Amino acid sequence: MAEPIDALVEGCRRGQPTAQRALYERLGAPLMGVCLRYCPSREEAEDALQLTFVKIFSRLDQFRHQGPFEAWARRIAVTTSLNLWQQHQQRGGPHLATDEAEHLPHPDGTPFDQLSASDLVDLLATLPPGYRTVLNLYAVEGYSHAEIGELLGISEGTSKSQLSRARRLLEARLSRQAAISPHHD
Repeated sequence: MAEPIDALVEGCRRGQPTAQRALYERLGAPLMGVCLRYCPSREEAEDALQLTFVKIFSRLDQFRHQGPFEAWARRIAVTTSLNLWQQHQQRGGPHLATDEAEHLPHPDGTPFDQLSASDLVDLLATLPPGYRTVLNLYAVEGYSHAEIGELLGISEGTSKSQLSRARRLLEARLSRQAAISPHHD
């Protein structure tokens, strides 16, 4: 049976390498999933994951048991990934497309239920980085628009607007995809 997370955290606080390794093995895959949602490449996500664990191990004294350790670690992964993404932007990475979906029609129905999980992940990856980031933070991570604004340095209204545009753009692309390759019963 796996050691309880609290025991691993205490072992990490005491600097025990076996506890650190076990914590990494326990949380590495789920936190990598978080990093992949925010970083533009797998390589940058791997960097974000490593930095996340450096921060986790060096800031264990800041964990106050006010919620699950996993949630605390996940928040570190999100902010670390976002910081790397913002650095990528400043180095001249892909710019945010803020008006690509401005005038897209809103389709009457959505065939999202016809997508496999990998198709949906691929479709989300086609979104401009800003839209994808806001959508992930809001719909997947559960952040409020105020929290997203604070994390990304944008207004709450911009967060709401980018979420709306992300949804419209996804729906338009999904409708276009469905029209190109209709499913037959």
